[in-house]
Parts: sequence; C-alpha cells; structure tokens
Amino acid sequence: MTDRMSNGFAASEFAAAGNVSEIELATRRLAAALDALENAVERRREHDRDEEALAARIQALGVDRSRLANELDGTLVRSRELERTNREIAQRLDVAIDTIKSVIEAGD
Repeated sequence: MTDRMSNGFAASEFAAAGNVSEIELATRRLAAALDALENAVERRREHDRDEEALAARIQALGVDRSRLANELDGTLVRSRELERTNREIAQRLDVAIDTIKSVIEAGD
C-alpha cells in the first residue's frame, strides 16, 4: 500500500515496525474518519438549530412590527380626529366670544 499516514510513513512500514496489521491501521483510520464525520454532522445540526431559532426570532419580530404598525395607524387616525375636533371647538369658542363681546358692547 502506498498511502501515507499523517506522519509520512506508509501503513506497511507501521505494520512491520509495530507488528500492527494493515487491517488494524485501516480500521483505526476508518474509526477516526467516522468520528470526524460524526463531529461534522453534530456541528451541522447545531448550525441548523441556530438558524431555526434565528428564523423564529425574525418571524416574531415581523409579527411585532405588523402589530405596532397597525397600532400606529390607529393612533394617527385618532390624532387627526382630535385635531379636527379641536379646530371645531376653537371656532365655536371664537364665535361665542364674539357674541359675548357684541352683547357687552350693545349694553354699554
């Protein structure tokens, strides 16, 4: 086998040096690869959970924004109604003041 391990020795060199068979070395490499794959899958699952949580928060913010926009629209309508009512009252007061002044001046 010509595959080199991380330290540069071929699997057969390890087998000869440490009385470890190539199958044992392949099994160890496979186990390490499976561990790395399992870790990558877990990181991906965690990333996906984080994305789902973020999406839920964004959706909640969107709902809050819509609710606040509706409340603001209602408040603006009410404010305009109050301004119109205030102008009408001011006009009526002006008419009443002018009438009272006319009565007072006519009595003098």
